[in-house]
Amino acid sequence: METQSNRLKISLLVSDLSQAGAGRWGGAVRTFLLAQALTQLGHEVEILGFSFGEPPDPSKSKYPMVCVPGVNYPGFFRSAQTLLKAIQGDILYALRPKPTSFGLALLKKLQRRCPVILDIDDWELSWHGGDQWRYRPGLKQFGRDILKPEGALRMPDHPLYLKWMENQVSLADAVTVHTRFLQERFGGVYVPNGKDTTLFNPQNYNPEVSRERYGLSDYRVLMFPGAPRPYKGIEDVLLALDRLNQPDLRVVIIGGSPYDDYDRRLQERWGRWIIQIPKLPYEKMPEVVSAAHVVVVPQRNTPAALAQFPLKLTDAMAMGKPVLASNVGDLPEILGGTGYLVDPESPDRIAAQINAIFNDLDLANEKGRESRERCIANYSIEAMSKILANLLDGLG
Repeated sequence: METQSNRLKISLLVSDLSQAGAGRWGGAVRTFLLAQALTQLGHEVEILGFSFGEPPDPSKSKYPMVCVPGVNYPGFFRSAQTLLKAIQGDILYALRPKPTSFGLALLKKLQRRCPVILDIDDWELSWHGGDQWRYRPGLKQFGRDILKPEGALRMPDHPLYLKWMENQVSLADAVTVHTRFLQERFGGVYVPNGKDTTLFNPQNYNPEVSRERYGLSDYRVLMFPGAPRPYKGIEDVLLALDRLNQPDLRVVIIGGSPYDDYDRRLQERWGRWIIQIPKLPYEKMPEVVSAAHVVVVPQRNTPAALAQFPLKLTDAMAMGKPVLASNVGDLPEILGGTGYLVDPESPDRIAAQINAIFNDLDLANEKGRESRERCIANYSIEAMSKILANLLDGLG
């Protein structure tokens, strides 16, 4: 850990701090994990960013926060100047290679010669077609995109600008990533998302009490503690329940998709297997995860899935829960033999594994206890802090 004499002020730059979509702002969870890990090292942290929707309440943040209204170009240049003047850090830590975060950090570096770290916790272009994406408008379309008030190229983080920023990654003094997929693509230091294993401690919760509190006492609970999206594979688990047709099995989804009507479509087809619990504050997640018999992480083999570190996996590991996951990306490495793996998009194998888990739940729970120990050693906030300490030493 850093000594007080080495205390730094670190500015975390976030693309969008707005509360739209129940906390959808860019790099939200990762931002606070990095802040917590850096604070444990004795550093001072501030969070700065734009708000393109409902602004956050700074009083609810544990860290000093500066938020400037975000608008489209050309007004965005004025907002950027305002935020640039507010940045106080000795080191700038930009969340994602976007003009609204990394671009701002590079401008500040020109002014102050302060080091810039870029964190990449998602492949932004994967949402737009990845390497196949091209911007090839006709002359009239280009004119509309750049001149009309709502023109596409007036958006500060249009895919064209994201592509430009990806080409500038080498300008960062250091890069951190949280999946091997991103490391292979962008290089950098692997800094997996840490879990607060003191908060997420199964000793503090009684699973039966938690199941009763959330109306789950009558069921064998397969929990999905996150926002469902097609690439996350929840449909494969629901198809498995169709095959099993065991009336006491339920998939419990915590929260829902803030992006579209995917929740409704799941309910229309598989409503008899689904129990949905509204999105909960972070501090409540250990209690609700405690109610699970098994946590399911059935990622599909897509670029969007490969680029992301599923936080629900370490939720489960920290709480000592059996994990049923797909053999995709970093999932086998993270579990390290302490969970159950199946091929992606294989409902029949998921069904067979669900049966096997409940036929020997004692063994599954022992695997869960082993996974907690693995989480503490490799995927805790403390483990995250050690990696960041070495990274910061290298910038000195």
